[in-house]
Amino acid sequence: MPNALPAMMRAVEITQPGGPEVLKPCERTLPQPKAHEILVQVAAAGVNRPDILQRTGHYPVPPDASDLPGLEIAGTVVAAGSAAKLWQTGDKVCALTHGGGYAEYCVVPEVQALPVPRGLSMTEAGSLPETCFTVYSNVFDRGGLKPGETFLVQGGASGIGVTAIQMVAAMGNRVFATAGSDDKCAACVRLGAEIAINYRTQDFAEAVKKATGGNGVDVILDMVGGDYVPRELKCMADEGRLVMIAFLRGPKTELDLNELMRRRLKITGSTLRPRPVEFKGAVARSLRERIWPLVESGRIKPVVYKTFALAQAADAHRLLESGEHIGKIVLTV
Repeated sequence: MPNALPAMMRAVEITQPGGPEVLKPCERTLPQPKAHEILVQVAAAGVNRPDILQRTGHYPVPPDASDLPGLEIAGTVVAAGSAAKLWQTGDKVCALTHGGGYAEYCVVPEVQALPVPRGLSMTEAGSLPETCFTVYSNVFDRGGLKPGETFLVQGGASGIGVTAIQMVAAMGNRVFATAGSDDKCAACVRLGAEIAINYRTQDFAEAVKKATGGNGVDVILDMVGGDYVPRELKCMADEGRLVMIAFLRGPKTELDLNELMRRRLKITGSTLRPRPVEFKGAVARSLRERIWPLVESGRIKPVVYKTFALAQAADAHRLLESGEHIGKIVLTV
């Protein structure tokens, strides 16, 4: 490790499970990169729902991960492990982390890093990895969305939602979205959704069926779960795929298995953090090849709603929990 690097760093830790107030600034020892890792001096760290789940004690930290929250960063490579070969000191990267993003420095498996796209600020780049990895792996890999198929994302104004709308629209597919206000629906349409449905005032299943001439959609990306699932089955096309990535309305639901069997529907889902480094590295390679050119051309744009200083992480969590935002919330370091 170069002598110029400090022995200690500023960070924000979860002092105990609880509300945003349990996030406290602290000092930690500088992390050391293992053989295939890089050490990144963090300029920006995205704030995501899994951070809230970790803070409240509902998302256990894997035994090999940092206890500090933060699953995505952007910054500058300042050191590398003995076997790391993909990046040089001074490279500007954004990366999916295994935790530890709410800090001045963070170690990252080298294969989970991507170059900061040309034309983007560090803040914009720091808002990309978690949602891009999640959307790509779930919509195109697990959901198997093909050219010409239709797509619905629930929560279109969320961080995941704004990424999903833009990514799928940029691939040429028809996109539908739901959101909780007319303003959020208008934002979804601006980002590329053909139709955005206000779920507070409209029946989304009915609206989707109507918009698709009664056929329904081929792939749904769902973060809601609970009582949404039976309604989603009703607006899926035959052979449709429902991909679950969260369950804001609860993990349990009631299914009509007859509908599932008769129309050959598939329900699947995934969580990203427990997946092995090799899996995340493969997603990173796909993103660099297929998605990063779309980001650099401006067809996919980061949507940063608000930034907070690292020490204001509690305020960032309060805003995320309020649901008022459109897009991403980012900590600047």
